Amino acid sequence: MTTAQKVTAEELLQMPDDGLRYELVKGELVKMAPAGSEHGDLAMRVGWRLGQYVENHNLGKVFAAETGFRIASNPDTVRAPDVAFISKGRVEEAGLVEGYWPGAPDLAVEVISPTDIYTAVQAKVLDWLDAGTLMVAVVNPRQQTVTVYRSRTDIAILTGNDIMDGQDVVPGWTLAIRDLFA
Repeated sequence: MTTAQKVTAEELLQMPDDGLRYELVKGELVKMAPAGSEHGDLAMRVGWRLGQYVENHNLGKVFAAETGFRIASNPDTVRAPDVAFISKGRVEEAGLVEGYWPGAPDLAVEVISPTDIYTAVQAKVLDWLDAGTLMVAVVNPRQQTVTVYRSRTDIAILTGNDIMDGQDVVPGWTLAIRDLFA
């Protein structure tokens, strides 16, 4: 039996661009196809609204898709949400970060693509929560829902007339679900 060699976060960072996206899960490369147009549109809708609010209220930083967060070591796990937020205090504490952000974002947003497998999305949500992410929002374009996870048991499914609330993670920020899917 042959075992695949584990990849480190540093090795992932140095990989040449082959047009695909990768995450690292417990040292194993996970290949992901480039996002489709609907996925990109929804991620941008959330990111743009969140980014404007965070900048206007000086709350921290919002990161776009492809930004890697190193959430475990030995073996390394590097995940990349579609949108991420880190509070001002954590940004100031970390200073200038080269390479992957060390740790989990405060808020991670994942947009489900047509090719995504729900169990893989669920595994990613649990990775975020286990690494310390305070809120994970999963945008489901097929069902036009946003599922908000605060823990493994504090889960809310938002639809149509519901409003997503940043609560204590992004104080004052809200997102109308109907506007997201308009």
